[in-house]
Amino acid sequence: MNNPTPFDPYAGNILTQGLGPILSRQEALTSLTHLPPLPYDIGTVPKHIRMHLLMMLRDFHIPSMEGARLVETIDLMVRPSYRYRDPQSAQTWSMIGAEPMSLKTPRSPAMAAAVVGHSGSGKTEAILRGLNLYPQQVITHDSFPQIVGKHHQVVWQSLDVPASGRASDLAANLMMTWDATMAKYFPSAPRRFDAALAKNRRSGLKMLDEWRQVASSHFLGLLHLDEVQNFFRLQSLETRRKHAKIAGGLELSIVEDQCLKWILTLINAWQIPLLLSGTPDGIGALTKRLSNVQRIVSSGYHQFPLFEDAESPIFYEGFFKQLANYQFVQKPLKVTPEFAALIIELTGGVPRIIIALWIAAHRVAFERNEDDLRFDDFRRASVSYLAPIAPAIAALRSKDPQRMASYEDLISRDDGFFSTFWSTVGSL
Repeated sequence: MNNPTPFDPYAGNILTQGLGPILSRQEALTSLTHLPPLPYDIGTVPKHIRMHLLMMLRDFHIPSMEGARLVETIDLMVRPSYRYRDPQSAQTWSMIGAEPMSLKTPRSPAMAAAVVGHSGSGKTEAILRGLNLYPQQVITHDSFPQIVGKHHQVVWQSLDVPASGRASDLAANLMMTWDATMAKYFPSAPRRFDAALAKNRRSGLKMLDEWRQVASSHFLGLLHLDEVQNFFRLQSLETRRKHAKIAGGLELSIVEDQCLKWILTLINAWQIPLLLSGTPDGIGALTKRLSNVQRIVSSGYHQFPLFEDAESPIFYEGFFKQLANYQFVQKPLKVTPEFAALIIELTGGVPRIIIALWIAAHRVAFERNEDDLRFDDFRRASVSYLAPIAPAIAALRSKDPQRMASYEDLISRDDGFFSTFWSTVGSL
């Protein structure tokens, strides 16, 4: 249980009262860690049941130090932004009402941060786990300044930039996510954006502004936009290969300027903190495109690298040894540097693929009569279950820009990976 904070920099602000305590880095690391139940008396458990126990490894999470820093960054955006949007102040309500003079008065400095990493590196998982450290996503106040009756404060929203990269589709995603969040807490409440979403002809900018007004009035603490590379057009494979050796790489082309202009306005004028995340090409294109690059990383820049060195303490001691406890066989493999090196070799050090390989290797092992796990089970799983992404893994490990240019978006987003991974797999 956390000890009460001896000094609260935000005392008296109704918007920070439901955010829970300010966590130390160690408290954040502890809270972020999730280890599924360990195998127990495994010889008595049928193999088809063990497979279902193995699937809990999809929730396995060992936070990195960068993950803990990210939690700090998120909290250093949310709480201070509320200091500048105190509902006790008349200026706050003027700003929410978009009164022209209110935008000329002193206000919060721009608050934005960027998170970058290859698909599968764990950046989105780290962000969502960090956001979920707040006790509630929606806080209900029984009384609220300038409002009669209850009022709902939304602490955070997280969504993907749509594949089209267009303003109208981004606005629709924002609206649907908002309505889904409120429905989770208040199932009988009317959906706020049904009318806007029902229109046949949509104006992206009008929809974005309508969403912003609602988000401002409910004191949104932070907006997270994932998959920012979708704001840009991915060039053809041939073009990417041709330009792979050019210094700085091939700059992606923007789909619509409207979206990026709206992002800058959101940061500069409306005081809603923004967290952007995406692959290296997407974040790179975003920072090259925006004129005020420093605003995008004014609150932090976090890079989530892949595991590259099997002997690195971060991988071997921090991640691999913990994962090795989850061998659902009577004769598990010993934890050795050779075993760790095999995992890096077959997965390219991508955390999500490591978990997928671990599960798949057990499936291969369960086809044999012996109740053990072998190196060859991992190799066979790699050339069967993971065969479709083997070229991408080889490109990652090569560090050859020309080969990697073919696979900049090598692994699909988090919630689609496992459905694709298992789509051709029959049941035991």
